[in-house]
Amino acid sequence: MPYDPSGRDSENYLNLQNDEGGELGDKVQQVRAELESLKQKQEEIEREKARLEELKKRQEMLETGRAEMQDKLTRALVVVQREIEESQKRAEQMRVIHGSFSQHLETIELINARSWMPQDMPRELSKALSAVDDARSEYTRAQAKISVDSTSELSPLPASGAGDYGPVEEQNFGYWLKSGFAFTLPLQIVGVIFALVLIWATLASR
Repeated sequence: MPYDPSGRDSENYLNLQNDEGGELGDKVQQVRAELESLKQKQEEIEREKARLEELKKRQEMLETGRAEMQDKLTRALVVVQREIEESQKRAEQMRVIHGSFSQHLETIELINARSWMPQDMPRELSKALSAVDDARSEYTRAQAKISVDSTSELSPLPASGAGDYGPVEEQNFGYWLKSGFAFTLPLQIVGVIFALVLIWATLASR
């Protein structure tokens, strides 16, 4: 059989193409796999980046909120402490006023003009009027320390100054008649007592 160099070369060329085609296919698959792996890693990196950014954001929020509340709570504690001290001071004032009012009320309630001896009436009357005046003065002084909101039932006592009275035309005659009687009532009582003392002394001398 004659030698055919061209036929053998063609066969070797075809075998080479087949071999190279298989290796290239494997390389393509390998490259694709690597690209897929890199894509997954990139996605994981992106997720980790987003997680770290969220953590950083929350950490910044924590630091900002912490500093804000530290400042506010520190200032609030100063105010609350001041309010506590003021409340304690006010409570002590109220206890003193309560004790004073109770004492004056007890003293006034113990006044019993029927039990006075005729010869002791002037002295006892002076003591009783003095007790009433002391209670009135204490009541007036305490009004400045008692809040109107918490003591709406306390009615202010009329002052003795002329400037505190309203215009005369705003009050009717009945009002001034009653007021005049109330203002002169202590003098009337004193006059009656002295009259009784004089009558008693006159009858006793007979």
